[in-house]
Amino acid sequence: MKIGELSRLTGVSVRALRYYEEEGLILPARGGNGYRDYCDGADEMVRQIRGLIECGLPTRIIRDILPFLDGPADLLPQVPCPRMLDQVAAEREQLDRRIRCLTRNRKAIDAYLRAARTAASEAGGLRKEGRSPEPATP
Repeated sequence: MKIGELSRLTGVSVRALRYYEEEGLILPARGGNGYRDYCDGADEMVRQIRGLIECGLPTRIIRDILPFLDGPADLLPQVPCPRMLDQVAAEREQLDRRIRCLTRNRKAIDAYLRAARTAASEAGGLRKEGRSPEPATP
């Protein structure tokens, strides 16, 4: 598939796809005319890359861990670089903090929706009876 089609399928801009290629995250084949030709499954790989970027991982780390996301465990390096392990561990902790924050935010939104729906339901019942809702007291 061509770059425009991959962009439409994934919602990732053509410019971002070119950047992913520059960073070594995706490697399209080239046709005789020089056009990029992406293989089947490239859309899923791009979505995975996009998700990792949205989580805050830098492309230098994504490039190193990408082969392990869906691949066999025997792809792991024989002697992992301690600095890289520290960086990946720090990124994981940052992801955990974001997950905790997102979970708190989701709970707050759920509580708001429950309260708002209850208030709307009660106000709807009052309107049906011909009464207006009482103003909220501070």
